[in-house]
Amino acid sequence: QLQLVESGGGLVQPGGSLRLSCQYSGSPTDYFTIGWFRQAPGKEREGVSCMDAVYRRANSADSVKGRFTTSRDNAKKTVYLQMTSLKPEDTGVYFCAARRSFTASCDFQIARYDYWGQGTQVTVSS
Repeated sequence: QLQLVESGGGLVQPGGSLRLSCQYSGSPTDYFTIGWFRQAPGKEREGVSCMDAVYRRANSADSVKGRFTTSRDNAKKTVYLQMTSLKPEDTGVYFCAARRSFTASCDFQIARYDYWGQGTQVTVSS
């Protein structure tokens, strides 16, 4: 089974940047859809960025568009979420998720993602 491990969370000042890493292992193929989700206390989990399995093109939610982007380094078996211009409302637990796929699109439908990391806390505060 595909295993995902997030890292890179922490405390950052508003306006700062942070890069989250999601190392993957156990997959016989690198073809899978990646999604990044976050959940703040008392709020529903929401998708923030994703990458399709074919073209590896990133897509972001409107709330983070222009600030967050997903990238992959297949040699390192790692997916990244680069976050810039961070705001206090970006605070939450961030999860990477994946599903095996050969499609050229991605989405934020939680139920369609089969594999999840453990989450990493991101706190944006002064």
